[in-house]
Amino acid sequence: MHIGQGLVCGEKIKDMVDAGFEFTLFLADWHSMINNKYGGDMAKIRITGEYFKHCFTALGLTEDKVQYVWASDLAGLPEYWEKVLRVGRSTTARRLMRALPILGREINSQEAEAATLFYPCMQAADIFQMKLDVACAGIDQRKAHILAREVGEKLGWGKPVSLHTPLVMGLAGIENGVKGSFDEDPKLSQVIGAKMSKSRPESNILIHDEPTEILQKIKAAYCPPHETKGNPLLDYFRVLVFHGPGRFLLKRDQKYGGDLELESYEQLESLYSSGKVHPQDLKSNMVQFLTDRLQCVRKYFAARPDVLDRMRKLGPG
Repeated sequence: MHIGQGLVCGEKIKDMVDAGFEFTLFLADWHSMINNKYGGDMAKIRITGEYFKHCFTALGLTEDKVQYVWASDLAGLPEYWEKVLRVGRSTTARRLMRALPILGREINSQEAEAATLFYPCMQAADIFQMKLDVACAGIDQRKAHILAREVGEKLGWGKPVSLHTPLVMGLAGIENGVKGSFDEDPKLSQVIGAKMSKSRPESNILIHDEPTEILQKIKAAYCPPHETKGNPLLDYFRVLVFHGPGRFLLKRDQKYGGDLELESYEQLESLYSSGKVHPQDLKSNMVQFLTDRLQCVRKYFAARPDVLDRMRKLGPG
């Protein structure tokens, strides 16, 4: 699990729990099989799901605060598959094809397996089967949520609220992301192509990375001086550090001007654009922020080394 999933999604889930929501974390094992994770090997996918459950638990989302539901729990219910089919009957194959970027596929992909057309139907049916008032996911999942709202209105099932979290940029920056057409909006397509991904280990930070690994990865990250667009380090400050109200102390050596107390992301961006804050200032402070923030996760897995061992033996998915 990388920091985009663990910290961005995790913090939003905490916000919702604190606001009084009953939150369900959905472990989508059947969906992962359709998406050909681990070649569709359900035993390996199940191990990954258990690992994800451990990750969220390590971040404080314990079973007394959230509910964990597996897709396979729903898949055993005839009424669930009825909903999947009713969703499919309420839309068109062309509309479902437009929703395929939720799988990380390009919009114009003509060679998608037929099974992938079930994926958006299942995602919409999941929402109604679990009787969700709010569907929460990354912004790249919004097409499935819009589909759910469209068919829900047609079928008289209601229109769930959609809440979307931002995508965290990979360490290589937006200019060096995966090229392709993942959305009709060119800007969002570029963001999706550049997002932090498990499939690009050189461009992600895992929530249980050791401090030395965090240091090495951040040190090598794309971070050109003065450049505020497509800069992953600034993106992490915007999304992770300035997630809520509060100030941040940017620590610097006295010979470079000393510490700076920042009140907002906009202030940091302005200082960086003008050259008053150096790339090394961003990198050293982000290393310390992530090292401190993820200490609880490292401690959790240090006491459960078998969980990470099982995942590492699976190899890339």
